[in-house]
Amino acid sequence: MSDGLEAVLAAARLQPDLILLDIGLPTLNGIEAARRMHERSPKSKILFVSENRYPDIAEEALATGAGGYVVKSEAASDLMPAVEAVLRGKQFVSASLAGHVLATAVVSSAQTMQLLCMVLINLGLM
Repeated sequence: MSDGLEAVLAAARLQPDLILLDIGLPTLNGIEAARRMHERSPKSKILFVSENRYPDIAEEALATGAGGYVVKSEAASDLMPAVEAVLRGKQFVSASLAGHVLATAVVSSAQTMQLLCMVLINLGLM
C-alpha cells in the first residue's frame, strides 16, 4: 500500500488476520488508519512497525487497539515474537520503548530479563 487511506480500503476488502502498519503514511497517517481499520475490519489485529521511537507516539498507536509496536531498527529480533504475540491476543512493544509503554506489553524473554534488571537497578533494589 502506498498510503494510509489505501491501506484502510484494502483492510476492509480483505479482512486480514494481521495488518503491519507504519506511522508515517501519506494521505492518512498510520494512527488514524488504525482507528478506521478497527471500524471496517474489527477482527484484524494491527502491529505497528515504525522508525518512530517516541513513547507518546507508541502509546497513541497502542491506544487505537493495536496489538503491538516494533521499532524498525529492532525488527530483526522483534518482528517474529511480535507477530506471534499479537496473533495470540497479547501486546508486544520493542524493548527500547517497553520501559515507557510497558503496561501489559510482552517482550522477548531476554529483553524481559534485561528490562527487569534495569527497573530493579533504577529502583535501587539491585
